[in-house]
Amino acid sequence: MPNCLIVDDSKVIRKVARHILESLDLDVHEAQDGREALDMCEGQVPDVVLLDWNMPVMSGLEFLKELSRRNFAQPPKVIFCTTENGVDHIRAAVDAGADEYVMKPFDRDTLESKLQIVGIL
Repeated sequence: MPNCLIVDDSKVIRKVARHILESLDLDVHEAQDGREALDMCEGQVPDVVLLDWNMPVMSGLEFLKELSRRNFAQPPKVIFCTTENGVDHIRAAVDAGADEYVMKPFDRDTLESKLQIVGIL
């Protein structure tokens, strides 16, 4: 069963995403900021990270840049999940290593499609 790390400072978003991802048969873990997520990745690298942009402690973009500096044998796929929809934000996310980008609010079909694109489903 693939595992997913949801990284978002909103408990509501984490709860909604968890419900959707578990319905797609993913093992789900949660972090409320990028620093906590990096610590979790050091313990067990997830197959995919659903990543928020704006968070305290360490933003999604900072997390992504730091994640790319780590030499994981099998780095996780990263799906940026945010309200930021400007071309510059999307370009910055992709340049930093994001595999996909999804806008909030999202639904099951959207997440399922993105997970298929990155090869998790």
